[in-house]
Amino acid sequence: MSSFSTLQPFGWNDQPLPAGTFPARVIRHDGALLTAITSTGVISIRNSPALEPAPTVGDWIALSDAPDGDQRIVRVLDRTSFLRRQSVDDTGDQALAANIDVVLITCGVDRPVKPGRIDRGITQARDAGAIPVVVLTKAGAADADVVDIGKMQREHPGVSIFVTSALEGRGIDDLRAALAGRTAVLLGESGAGKSTLTNALVGSVAATTGDVRARASKGRHTTTSRQLHVIPGGGVIIDTPGIRSVGIVADAAAVDASFEDIVEWADGCRFGDCAHESEPGCAVREALESGELDRVRYKSWRRLQREAASAAIRADARARHQYARQFGRAARQGQDHKRGTNR
Repeated sequence: MSSFSTLQPFGWNDQPLPAGTFPARVIRHDGALLTAITSTGVISIRNSPALEPAPTVGDWIALSDAPDGDQRIVRVLDRTSFLRRQSVDDTGDQALAANIDVVLITCGVDRPVKPGRIDRGITQARDAGAIPVVVLTKAGAADADVVDIGKMQREHPGVSIFVTSALEGRGIDDLRAALAGRTAVLLGESGAGKSTLTNALVGSVAATTGDVRARASKGRHTTTSRQLHVIPGGGVIIDTPGIRSVGIVADAAAVDASFEDIVEWADGCRFGDCAHESEPGCAVREALESGELDRVRYKSWRRLQREAASAAIRADARARHQYARQFGRAARQGQDHKRGTNR
C-alpha cells in the first residue's frame, strides 16, 4: 500500500516523485498563496514565480522540507489535463484547473439556456482533454423554463445531460455516481447554481451561495477563488467563480471534436477547401437548407472556428515576440562579451 494512501480520496495514483520529495494537491489558489493537501493534512505554501508551469487548483506538486521547517515546491508533477480560457486582458491563457476528468457545464434553467454557451464549454473541455457534461440546475424553481432535453441532445450529440434540483435533491445521486473516482470542475456563469450544486454533492456547506437578482436572473460572485472539495463516496469537485465571458484558446481540433456531426457533413463537400458559405456542392449548406442542421449550431461552429484561428495567431505572435526578446538579449550579451575581450 502506498505511504500516501490518505491522498487517494483526492485522486492520488502513485505518480513518480523526485527523490526526497512528497506529494500534495493544490486545493485552493489565492494569488501568491496556495492551499494544498498532503498525507498529513492541509498546509499553506507560497507560490513561486519561477515554477513552470505555474501551479493551479487540481495540480499535484512535489514538496520538500526546507531548512527553516517550511515546505517548498520542487516542481509541478505532469498533468493529465488542463482547463484554460482566454485571459480577460487578452494577453494569453488563464488557468482554471488541472488534472480534471470531467467538465460540468452548469446552466440554470431559471434563465434562457444558450446553446452557444454550452458549445463553448464543450470545446473548452475537449481542449483540456476532459469529458464534457451538461448539468441543468434549478429544475425545481418556480420560474424554471421547460427545456426540451431531446432537442438539447440533438444539438450536442454524445454529451451527457443531467437535470438537477439541489434543493429537492433531484438528480444529485445520479450525478454523484457519475463522478465517483473522478475529478470534476464546474464551469458556468454567476448565479447558475454551481456553489449550491457543490454543497449538494459534498453533503455539507462547503461553498458560499448567494441570491440571484430576479430581474436579470444574474447572480453575485459568491465564489471568489477556485477550490477543490472531496465528494463522499469518491471523487472530487472544483468550484469556480462565475464567468460571464468565455474566450476560448482551443485549437481547431478541439472545435471539430465538439461539432463532429458538422465535420461529417463537411467531409461530403465537393471541394476540399469549401468555406461552407456559397460554394456549389456544399454538404453543410445543403444540411442547413433541409433543416437537418440547426442554424444556431452552424453559427456557433463558425464563430468558434474563427476564435480558434485568432487564438492560434495570437499564440504565434507571442511566441515570435518571446523569441525576439530572447534573441535580442543573447545578442546584447554577445556584444558585451566581445567588447570585454577586446579591451
